[in-house]
Amino acid sequence: MASTSPIASTPTVLSSSPKASSPSRPSTAVSVPLSQASTVAPTPDYDTGEGDGDAESVISEYHREAYGPEPGEKGWDQFEVRFEPNDPDDPHNWSRPRRWYITLFGGLLVLNATFASSAPSGIVPEMMEKFHFGREVATLTIALFVGGYCVGPLLWGPLSEQYGRKIPMLAAFVCYCGFQVGCALSPNTGAILIFRLLGGTFAAAPLVISGALISDIWDPNTRGKALGFFTLAPFAGPCLGPTISGFMAVSGVTWRWVYWLLALFVGTCSILILFTLPETYTPVLLVKRAEKLRKETGDNRWWAPFERRPKLSFSKRVEAIVARPFKVFFQEPMLIAITVYMSFIYGCIYLLFEAYPIVFTLGHNFNAGISGLMFLPIFIGGCFGVFSYLLYWNPRYVKLARDFAPNPVPPEYRLEPSIWAAPIFAGAFFWFGWTSYPSVSFWAPLVSGGPLGFAIIWIFLSLFNYIIDAYLFVAASALASNTVIRSLFGASFPLFATQMYNGMTPHWASTLLGLIAVVMAPIPILLTKYGAALRHKSKFAPSRPSPVPMEVLPKKGDEAV
Repeated sequence: MASTSPIASTPTVLSSSPKASSPSRPSTAVSVPLSQASTVAPTPDYDTGEGDGDAESVISEYHREAYGPEPGEKGWDQFEVRFEPNDPDDPHNWSRPRRWYITLFGGLLVLNATFASSAPSGIVPEMMEKFHFGREVATLTIALFVGGYCVGPLLWGPLSEQYGRKIPMLAAFVCYCGFQVGCALSPNTGAILIFRLLGGTFAAAPLVISGALISDIWDPNTRGKALGFFTLAPFAGPCLGPTISGFMAVSGVTWRWVYWLLALFVGTCSILILFTLPETYTPVLLVKRAEKLRKETGDNRWWAPFERRPKLSFSKRVEAIVARPFKVFFQEPMLIAITVYMSFIYGCIYLLFEAYPIVFTLGHNFNAGISGLMFLPIFIGGCFGVFSYLLYWNPRYVKLARDFAPNPVPPEYRLEPSIWAAPIFAGAFFWFGWTSYPSVSFWAPLVSGGPLGFAIIWIFLSLFNYIIDAYLFVAASALASNTVIRSLFGASFPLFATQMYNGMTPHWASTLLGLIAVVMAPIPILLTKYGAALRHKSKFAPSRPSPVPMEVLPKKGDEAV
């Protein structure tokens, strides 16, 4: 289980019993490969601490709802449908090219959503002239879209745990495409603001579901590499948006063409979702297998665990869907700490959409297209961050997996990249702030975006992996709550950024952000030290107790990740 303590005890790898492998039960053995033991049908047999029956009941609830009882447990019988080892229908056993396509396509969907969030920044003057609104209202075209990310994850994360990954993603993108058309045809201020808010709500689907897709198809040893490419997308989109829309603005095309471009992009992705994205959620796939077995054999005794979920009324189902992310969030100190840190960083990214024009457009007299290019070092730094992570950190994690075998690697070993990147992120803001004078070459603040993007990628990769490893049972809901809070920061930071940078000057405003980043930098260090104890007490990420304290575990060289 990915949520084990620093030194995990022997993982529970389900094995086929004679009864399970009897001829009357073809293709439904109950074992899983060792490499998948931490991601597929984990057992609820955890030591959650003395008297912590609450935690045991909660983890059992989520496990049994999705994967059903284990052999020998109450409610199990030989007609329960499960994946056997090396089953070709198990998403973990699909071909590597197919899984890499799903991973890269999931990243493209996130890129689509985040590109749309920042695209209007390059056409703000044209929209102000058309609709006769001020700079603050123009900022709302970005803030409301990102604000939609606060609402969407409350639906898309839990819905993906109830109905699978494909159907919610497709429904969201079809509606999202329609709202981009609405923006392109907007006749007044109210219309474009409403369509931006609704567009952001539906564009939030890939921010949650794409992470769950990766969890569905990759084992922990490979997931870090897959997430490396995926994590670049949320930061590539906001960086590319101002560049493309800025050059569209100076080329002379109407501002509406930015939204038509977004509609074409979203529409193309919707078609690809329909025809190329398979369902990856194991409980839903088992339901389909059970239906197929009942049809082929005429025996209605075949059943999948997801078919025996408690029947709830519509209101109760909505309550369960909406409440689950917050139920997870407010009871998990680890998730709260991680989310606050990631949210601050995310807010700073969107704050730069207001800060960069002040520094480069006003300070250095660049036009909208050239000012958009100033965001590219953030993207380039992010690319270096991804490749360095894959070349350095991922091989070390693979070695750790061998060292801990047959036990899973504790989630705390995912945190070291964020420990190193935290001071780099803070330092990049000091660099940007104190080189933002018009008398200083624009290259100085421009280049500060490189280490900024580099640090952001390392921090987010590290913390994303930690969330998925620690909350695998409810990863989509944990990511949903994380996305909601991050989006609140992303939507609110641009609203005060202009006043902040004009009132404090870019130098002191950036210094303030750097100081806040310094204060938050110890969060990964504290989680490295106390994360195992917190997981031991957790209701959603319980783990076996560690026989050796975290402090005595190897932390340096090839022993750490």
